[in-house]
Amino acid sequence: MCRFKGNIILAGLLVLLSLASCSVRRQMKALRSGQLDSVAFNMPKRSASPNTISVHKMAQDTIIIKDADGNEQFLMKAVQDEETGEMVATEVLEAATVTARFQNIAERSGKVDLEFLVSVPEAMMNKDWQFRIYPSMVIMGDSTKLDAIYVTGKGYREKQLKGYERYDRFVNKIVTDDMDFLNVYQFDRFVGRNFPDIYAFKTDSSVVSQEKFESYYGMEEKEIVEHYIQKLQRKQNNARKAMRQQKYDKYVKVPIVTDGVRLDSVVTTDTGAVVYHYVQTINTRPKLRKATINLEGDIYRGESRIYQLPEFQPLDYYISTTSSFADASIVKYLTKVVERRAYANTAYKIEFKVAKSDIDLELGNNAAEIAKIKANMRDLMDNEVFELDSIIVNATASPEGAYSRNQQFAQARSESVTRYFDKFIKYYADSLRSEQGFAITLSNELDSTMTENIVAPDVAPIPEIKLTARSIPENWDDLIEYVREDTIMTDDQKQQYFDLHGTLTPDAREAKMKSYKWYSYAKKDIYPKLRTVKFNFYLHRKGMVKDTIHTTVVDSTYTRGVQALKDMDYHTAIALLGPYEDYNSAVAYISLDRNLSALQILERMTGAERIASVNYMLAIVYSRIGRIQEAVQCYLDSVQQEPYYRHRGNLDPEISVLIKQYDLFKEEEEVQYW
Repeated sequence: MCRFKGNIILAGLLVLLSLASCSVRRQMKALRSGQLDSVAFNMPKRSASPNTISVHKMAQDTIIIKDADGNEQFLMKAVQDEETGEMVATEVLEAATVTARFQNIAERSGKVDLEFLVSVPEAMMNKDWQFRIYPSMVIMGDSTKLDAIYVTGKGYREKQLKGYERYDRFVNKIVTDDMDFLNVYQFDRFVGRNFPDIYAFKTDSSVVSQEKFESYYGMEEKEIVEHYIQKLQRKQNNARKAMRQQKYDKYVKVPIVTDGVRLDSVVTTDTGAVVYHYVQTINTRPKLRKATINLEGDIYRGESRIYQLPEFQPLDYYISTTSSFADASIVKYLTKVVERRAYANTAYKIEFKVAKSDIDLELGNNAAEIAKIKANMRDLMDNEVFELDSIIVNATASPEGAYSRNQQFAQARSESVTRYFDKFIKYYADSLRSEQGFAITLSNELDSTMTENIVAPDVAPIPEIKLTARSIPENWDDLIEYVREDTIMTDDQKQQYFDLHGTLTPDAREAKMKSYKWYSYAKKDIYPKLRTVKFNFYLHRKGMVKDTIHTTVVDSTYTRGVQALKDMDYHTAIALLGPYEDYNSAVAYISLDRNLSALQILERMTGAERIASVNYMLAIVYSRIGRIQEAVQCYLDSVQQEPYYRHRGNLDPEISVLIKQYDLFKEEEEVQYW
């Protein structure tokens, strides 16, 4: 009897399994044949993302506007009541999704929300299945994987959890401490019999050091413990440890994934569709006008993929931004005073041998310093704006020795440097003349060879540059600065020099300095810095006769601000454009939702300044702050001035809601006026 009853139960289970298997096969067949609606991939009808600027709900069902002729008109969102025939205001509920594959979206504060709906229909649900849906985003040619969406059947998740439970049971059998394998009874007997001194500590909280243990018994404690470890049990435990990954793979065939998954929804029944509203916020960037969302997905049963979802058409998002209203044609100018004459100076360290004034390129760093001077002179002579008039060469000496001797050396060295660079300037000027014209050579038996430059008549002649040699016998002015900035001398030592500076005669002052301990340091480390050659360059602007003129130049700060606005770098744009309080300043404020600051600027723009773009910006601001009638009026004015804004209005949420609320562009018979 029992056997018969068991057979009945077994047969029943087999029938149920068979029915379930047939149901899955029918469902799969229907999927593959297209008889079942597949996963839907759509755009939402209206934005519900938190980052979208909220538009105030229309507080007026009827508004008064003025047409192009100044006549008042009453505009109302209304339909006719079938029973009464009266015109009544209505609120139209919109569908949750649209079938269009593209959408215009607005950028605000440098961000854009890409929204889409992923729907798994009821007919596709199966408790033993998991839907794995993978969205990806393409912007400016770069593809980025977005977080996946999982829709998991209840049975599928239960099997996952059972796998984890089986694995946990296995792991819980693993012993983590080898002391758990100690044969405590045998170990206790051994210690009590052989090591009574140690055994005495059995109930004592004292600790016996390893060193003391070894000194008593000549062996380590762990060696004794190891002897009484149940090695078979430990070996089995170690084998379990080594099998952890193997057992994990065996029991947890399909791990529960959390990283990279936006949603893992567990469906407890086979009834009802699953709809997920996906919002991906991205930062905008210059020239970003379009973003595309692609979708692909699979159905899994256990670890096996049983169905690949059909290819989805991509969703395209065309991005509008208030930064596009930046007017680069607006240019600001600054008045600049231009001086005819210019002046430049620089100092170089040219070393001389003791009691010598000739330039020695082999001495110290002279070669490098002189190369710098030549390069500087070439730059000045080649300058397209300025013309070099003259150069004053001023050689300076250090204070050691008699003032009269230093005066002679300084002047001689200045004259030597002047002669050297006078030759260089004449040589370089000749080379420039040669480039401008050409040279011919004349010779005969009586005269030596001579060269004459023939300069083209349309080339300006190269003026002569006058060099003047001057000198400063002892460079006391620089000395006090070097002492002040020195890091070796003490404050008291510096004060000793400060007390001397400007007193006595130069020779007497230097003699007094020799009595101080710091003099030898100053002579060795500071004095060499005083032996310099300074060049004063005097120039004038080419073609300029007056000493000063006033001219206008482009305001580079404003230009950079407009470019930052176009690049959607709004914080920089406001920082640069804010002080100007003009149209572009207002656009920058609007882009960061600083509407009142923008409004103060835009409302001041009246008359001829109230162009179409100004009216459109005002419409956006008025809509944001709830001044609906003014928003509609400014928007219609912008359209009247420039028809482009009729279509542009659909791109901006603040304007599009006005268009829909008041049916602004319905045919004449569809719009009611009173």
